[in-house]
Amino acid sequence: QVQLVESGGGLVQAGGSLRLSCAASGRTFSSYGLGWFRQSPGKEREFVAAISRGGGSTYYADSVKGRFTISRDNAKNTVYLQMNSLKPEDTAVYYCAADRNYSGSRYKDSYSYWGQGTQVTVSS
Repeated sequence: QVQLVESGGGLVQAGGSLRLSCAASGRTFSSYGLGWFRQSPGKEREFVAAISRGGGSTYYADSVKGRFTISRDNAKNTVYLQMNSLKPEDTAVYYCAADRNYSGSRYKDSYSYWGQGTQVTVSS
């Protein structure tokens, strides 16, 4: 079991950057595949990025590929989402998720544990 807490969200102008962090409590952090999802009002929670247990494989939604980078530091029990060239359509609550059985999944149903989210707002 793992608990996740996101941070780093805020208000940024279009074209700017933010780095989100997700700090995990609990043991065996390296046993979990990790993902970032986002949800905006009236929309389904959607996949953003995922990373495998060892960090060797990463996956991105087409909408963010080339702009966002997911990484993890297992020694610090933290996963990051570096967001560059932000667009107004990136505005959403961003959630960190973890699962022991899947590594790098693009599907939200694969994840057993979720953080409470952090708001990202991109102005035009």
